[in-house]
Amino acid sequence: MPGGAFQLPNDARAARFIGAAPPAGHGPHRYFTVVHALDVDTIGVPADATPAALGFTMAGHILGRAVLTATAETPA
Repeated sequence: MPGGAFQLPNDARAARFIGAAPPAGHGPHRYFTVVHALDVDTIGVPADATPAALGFTMAGHILGRAVLTATAETPA
């Protein structure tokens, strides 16, 4: 990542990618990777901010975004 960049904690409060883990036999689950283009160089959230706080803070700065949707399934 570029200098000064950091990864926020996810919903499990771990600042790392945990990976897809749908329950066995539960069918396909969707996973979204979203990239936003902002009109500022820094958004000013602390490194321990929640994903919801980041979304609220950047909402007024979004110029565009791209979404990649993937699915994963664990057989029964």
